[in-house]
Amino acid sequence: METITIPKGFKITPQQFDQLANTEQQTRMELTKEGELIVMSPTGGEAGGKNFNLYLDLGIWNRQTKLGKAFDSSTLFILPNGARRSPDVSWIKLERWNALTLQEKQGFPPITPDFIIELVSPSDLKNQRYSDLQLKMQEYLENGVKLGWLIEPSSKTVEIYRLGQEREILNHPKTLSGETILPEFVLDLSEIWDC
Repeated sequence: METITIPKGFKITPQQFDQLANTEQQTRMELTKEGELIVMSPTGGEAGGKNFNLYLDLGIWNRQTKLGKAFDSSTLFILPNGARRSPDVSWIKLERWNALTLQEKQGFPPITPDFIIELVSPSDLKNQRYSDLQLKMQEYLENGVKLGWLIEPSSKTVEIYRLGQEREILNHPKTLSGETILPEFVLDLSEIWDC
């Protein structure tokens, strides 16, 4: 099998991306609003375990409350600006999800999640992609995300992004609140810090 290196800044159309994503289902990809193709590295064991714990905690809360739909990192959303993004963990209010057609739900949903989490992995730090993740968080807000957490385990910091507010940075918080977006959801960060 021949490998292909995608040069940074390589651009394709949204239609080409959709075609590529439908044929290369083993590869995680995103498309920026400018049309830049981003091929995402697989996570290592530690990052994968932390992502699983984040998804599991949100999933348990969501199953109990039945307030929305929770998604893992393999779900790709089409944002209003045309970007195709797949947050590590995301959640959409049930009324908004139910407003989509069956076809939209089965494909890449043309909807911005209400809540997202991005976890900074060791490869993000090694390849100096932290600033890219901060820009991605800002893009989520610009497209309607109401609450987002950028979690950086090695420094034990969390950047909280809220629609219409300044970014808040927390150093070594023990928990995070879902605020009014995810009522009564509290994320215990000990599993993230200690893994």
